[in-house]
Formats: sequence, structure tokens, C-alpha cells
Amino acid sequence: MKAVAAALAACSLLLAVSVVLAQSPNSGKPPAAAAPKYDPSIYAELQKAPEKARLRANPLQNDPDAVAAGAILFEQHCAECHGASARGGQKGPSLRAAEVQAATPGAIFWVLTNGVVRKGMPVWSKLPEPRRWQLVSYIKSLGELASVAGYPAPKP
Repeated sequence: MKAVAAALAACSLLLAVSVVLAQSPNSGKPPAAAAPKYDPSIYAELQKAPEKARLRANPLQNDPDAVAAGAILFEQHCAECHGASARGGQKGPSLRAAEVQAATPGAIFWVLTNGVVRKGMPVWSKLPEPRRWQLVSYIKSLGELASVAGYPAPKP
């Protein structure tokens, strides 16, 4: 019975995310400009995360609702810069790039927490820690882009 209730809750959350995304102001409109050209140096900040931060595990990794909650947070806080599908936008790079998808959850959490102010990435340390982990769950769920729009094919 608990499994059925959990499945219904997860489906409801996914339906809510779908409705929010479908009603977003950019739905159905072509992007204003092409995504920025691939530049591997953009992702160097992930490598700067201290080892202690990189080794942190996502405490919500096995939470079935974390990805859906992270999707909502992404739409609210991140899509403006990184694009609605996280493929990159006018301001922010793709979060589907191999460098992001190969990064540890702890490294992504560290970048979310500390930002990259000189490159326009805000500091999100005031966003409660569980919310930042939900964003990490969502980002890691996206998967890599295949070779499109100037992005190299993922390395085997």
C-alpha cells in the first residue's frame, strides 16, 4: 500500500512539473539566440572543488521525488541562464555537457553553493541545502548531449 501511495505521489509531482513547464513563458517559442559555442574552459570550476567537497555524496540520491523537485527549482532559478532544457543559453553553459555529467554530485553542489561570480553564476548558498541537493539530482538526471551545436561527442 505504501508503494502505491509513493508511486501516486511521484506521478503527481511529475504531472505538476509537466504542467509548470508547459505553461512557462518560453514554451512553444523558438530560443532568442543559439546556445553558446562549446568551450571546455567554462567547466573548469568543477575541477576547482576541494577534494572534501568532491567526495560528498548526495543525501537525496535515492529519493524518488528529488529529481522532480529539482526540475521545479531549475525552472525557477536556472532555466533563464542555462535554457529550459539545460542545453545552454545566452548566459549559462549546457549542464548536459560531459564535464558536468561526469562531475561528482559533491563538485556540482560546491559550484551551486559558491557560484562562479566572475562568469555570471550566482552564489546559491542561501538556498537551503536540501534544495541544492535536489538541483544536483535533477542536473545529474539530464544525461549527456550527443554531438550537436558545436559540442563534442561524449568520450567513451
